[in-house]
Amino acid sequence: MKTLVIIPTYQEREALPMILERTRAAVPDADVLVADDASPDGTGAIADAWAAQDEQVHVLHRAGKEGLGRAYVAGFRWGLERGYEVIVEMDADGSHQPEQLPDLLAALESDQADLVLGSRWVPGGRVVNWPRSRELLSRGGNTYTRVAMGLPVRDATGGFRAFRSSCLARLPLGEVMSHGYCFQVDMTQRVRDAGGRIVEVPITFVERTVGESKMSRAIVTEALWRVTVWGARYRAGQVAALAGSAGRRARRGGVPG
Repeated sequence: MKTLVIIPTYQEREALPMILERTRAAVPDADVLVADDASPDGTGAIADAWAAQDEQVHVLHRAGKEGLGRAYVAGFRWGLERGYEVIVEMDADGSHQPEQLPDLLAALESDQADLVLGSRWVPGGRVVNWPRSRELLSRGGNTYTRVAMGLPVRDATGGFRAFRSSCLARLPLGEVMSHGYCFQVDMTQRVRDAGGRIVEVPITFVERTVGESKMSRAIVTEALWRVTVWGARYRAGQVAALAGSAGRRARRGGVPG
């Protein structure tokens, strides 16, 4: 399947050459799109140099730092316009192992999935070099998300994932307003709500060794707030559906609904 790997970047000049080299080796038939948010450290220029030498590497220069979600949505549209059948999300910092990309792509095809999540929290998944506090935050956040929103996955916040474009094209990308890591939860629920099939495969997540983490208190706060709102909306919808079903049963039985 014609595949595009989207790698969003901001201040990743140290990590980008390594991740491009490993990605091209792991999935040589796939194209790569670097979506750079006008990194002041010259990341965009490094991406341009790669693209000039490798016709399967492309660069999308964006006006400024607008958040992970907007970068991915721009990348999705770029890929859909060019007819890619599979669109992959992957971080630039090396935390996602390009060597595991074939596992995600194989699951997408063999399981007839619309979305394959690289999961840290299913059997076989693990994290390397994470402090205990970060692991607890991720595990707790995913448990809260699963309970609040009824998502049938263990790792809704992970950013290593592959979409079938036919499903992605049906989603209202213009309505996606989440910016930080809760963007991943947002997209997962949209695939679920569209009736898409979601599969998880175990991955090994390795904490970055170069550059600086983009995690912040603001990102965590946005995720908590949005998941709470989405969860309340989802549960309210369930209650309304149950009430409507009870009313229809009552009317069929001759009892006023």
